Order: sequence, then C-alpha cells, then structure tokens
Amino acid sequence: QVQLVESGGGLVQPGGSLRLSCAASGSIFSIIYMGWYRQPPGKQRELVAVIVDSGSTNYADSVKGRFAISRDNAKNTVYLQMNSLKPEDTAVYYCNANIRSWRFGPLNEYWGQGTQVTVSS
Repeated sequence: QVQLVESGGGLVQPGGSLRLSCAASGSIFSIIYMGWYRQPPGKQRELVAVIVDSGSTNYADSVKGRFAISRDNAKNTVYLQMNSLKPEDTAVYYCNANIRSWRFGPLNEYWGQGTQVTVSS
C-alpha cells in the first residue's frame, strides 16, 4: 500500500510565502506523476501544478510565476513553493500521485489527506 503525507500548510498574510511538502511511502517501484490540487471553499477541486518523472512541469494560469513545483526522487517527495500568496489561494491543498508498486504492475492513483492554506490579513 502507498501513503501520501502532506505538510506545510497554515495561515499566511497576503504577499507571503509557504512551502508544501508531500512524501510518498510504502510499496513504490516508480512514481510517474506527482501534483498538487486545491479545493477552495464552496468550489470544485482544481489542478494547481504537476511534475512528471522527466521533470516537465505544468501550472494553472492563476499560479504561473508565483508557484513552483519540484520533486526529490530519492525521497519520493514533491514540493510546492508558493510565493506572493493572495486571498484567492485559500483552499485545502491535496497531493496527488500516480505510482507503480512493482515493475510490471498497474499504475494507481493516490491522494493525500489535504492541508489547509489560508491567506488572510
């Protein structure tokens, strides 16, 4: 089984920064894709940023230039550096990963439990 554990959320003032971390543990052969999604209050979950095993990244237009996703393959960990935070970035942030547990096994999708980010003065 695989677990994703997020950390780093909290309360920050507008213009401030936070860094989220998500560590994958358990039966892991390869991690194809890791990403961050968020769900603002009363809204649907939306993609924030993704990074694939090649290192290529993709961002939602609303966070381009402010957020940066990175990963440490040795630690099976993905990070989201969030700068110039705005009140509209307030949401529960979820880690997502597509992981293969053995060489010829299926690709399964996993979610973290979510971490709250609140941007407010």
